[in-house]
Amino acid sequence: MTVLGGCSKPAEEPASEATEAPAAEKQAVELQVFAANSLSKALDEVQALYAEKNPEVAFADTQYKASGELVEMLKAGSSADIFISASKGKMDDASEAGLIDEGTRFDMFVNDLVMVTSADNTDIPEGLTLEEAVSGDYTICVGDESVPAGNYACQSLATVGAYSDASGKGGEFVGAVADKVVLDTSVGNVCKHAESGDVDIAFVFSSDVYRFGGVKVLSTIPADTHKPIVYPAAVTAAAAQAEAAKAFLDWAANDPEALVIWQKWGFELA
Repeated sequence: MTVLGGCSKPAEEPASEATEAPAAEKQAVELQVFAANSLSKALDEVQALYAEKNPEVAFADTQYKASGELVEMLKAGSSADIFISASKGKMDDASEAGLIDEGTRFDMFVNDLVMVTSADNTDIPEGLTLEEAVSGDYTICVGDESVPAGNYACQSLATVGAYSDASGKGGEFVGAVADKVVLDTSVGNVCKHAESGDVDIAFVFSSDVYRFGGVKVLSTIPADTHKPIVYPAAVTAAAAQAEAAKAFLDWAANDPEALVIWQKWGFELA
């Protein structure tokens, strides 16, 4: 019996090794994230930290674009595991098109809308009001309709009679600023217009000031002039790595080290 016992052990060990190898291979996953432009620097850091703590997880080239453009990419069949929008409305569009797992959706961040100017501009007083901004004395830059920050800006401008549609979309600039507004396709580009002095004032998220620098805040736009600024996140309906995507989002919204990174870049968890 001793001999039989001795023979049985070598037979078991290779079988154990054979079953363990595939399990280890299955742990390796790559997540594809689609995220609003304004998240780029913060999310890059958060992803790097997560990959350091979870070596089996890697991130594909994260797509940072205007939220509306990301929705169109998903509609066209682009693959992603996670979508983080800078606008509730854009996430609603994705939901209505069946592009996200609605059960995984949650509000991840809140943000403020601010007016900025070049860091070395001393001609515009701090504390500038919306009414003063649309007096016709200044040139302005806002994001186009695909850019959530632009939608919020137009909502605010509508409250002082400078934009014709209170929804922040589909209208036109009117009054003294009718010919003084420049549109651009990303909030980053909008911020750069102010930094370079191409325009006097730009409407951006407060987190963009941390992200780009080169500008100073003139004032925070009153929150009651636009819809609440929230960043919803969700796992996509066609996610190839749904469970891993859920795990990452949960960690990113709750881990103390991740929270330090978000706060460093001006984001406040919802």
